[in-house]
Amino acid sequence: MHPVILFDGDCLFCHASVYWIAARDRKAVFRFAAQQSAVGQAILAAQGAAGGDSVILVANGRSYVKSDAILRIGRRLSRPWSWLAAAGFLIPRPLRDGVYHQIAKRRHRLIRKRSHCRLPPPELRSRFLDEWPW
Repeated sequence: MHPVILFDGDCLFCHASVYWIAARDRKAVFRFAAQQSAVGQAILAAQGAAGGDSVILVANGRSYVKSDAILRIGRRLSRPWSWLAAAGFLIPRPLRDGVYHQIAKRRHRLIRKRSHCRLPPPELRSRFLDEWPW
């Protein structure tokens, strides 16, 4: 089963992050779903997780949030990102999550405003979940 990244579908920063991750996920390991979508809501319910301002990684039957999710995603990307993520685990979680919270709080200001998100190309579109596979 592929790990699933749940992102805020209303956030342009989050959309840009999905494209960034996909470009560095050379083995196409990750699948993506907006937290607000039907499949996103089903995954959240199945995991007993709350959505909101945190990226959520669902992998191997577990869910990871905030910096743990980001670093676990990073470990599966191409180098040097996998190395940086591995080193990131050396930083204490409260400090990592504090930085994550500051970015999450400002995420809507980090990307210039647009009226809509771009549609993914077909090769990326196939990695977005339209139905819950479990």
